[in-house]
Amino acid sequence: MGLSNAAATLVGQNLGAKNIERAERSVFVTAKFNVIYMLSITVISLLCAESIMGFFTDDAIVHAIAVKAVRILSVSFAFYGIGMVLINAFNGAGDTKTPTWVNFFGFWLFQIPLAYVLAVYFNLGPLGVFIAILQLKRL
Repeated sequence: MGLSNAAATLVGQNLGAKNIERAERSVFVTAKFNVIYMLSITVISLLCAESIMGFFTDDAIVHAIAVKAVRILSVSFAFYGIGMVLINAFNGAGDTKTPTWVNFFGFWLFQIPLAYVLAVYFNLGPLGVFIAILQLKRL
């Protein structure tokens, strides 16, 4: 999130200085570093999911579901990082409508209905919800 906010600041400053090329480059550089960071978090999440979730719960059922969630969702962390940078780049450029519409369509019209359908109609339960979240992050 911090790198994404930095992208917004860099884009805003560079566009204000009429340096469009540098604003664009700021987005790519920030996205690159965010992907590197998120990939390292992905590896840690995949390898240490059991230990991480053990810190939060002693309940075996909750622990098993949480470990599955962490492992499934960690696959999309790099994509999520890119998305955060791009959304905040729009915000930094003064365009708040695009992120609003992306979130409205992606979350309210796609992710929530998909989570419900996968969890209830396809009987996937929590796994269906995790898959729906994963799909949104990849968009």
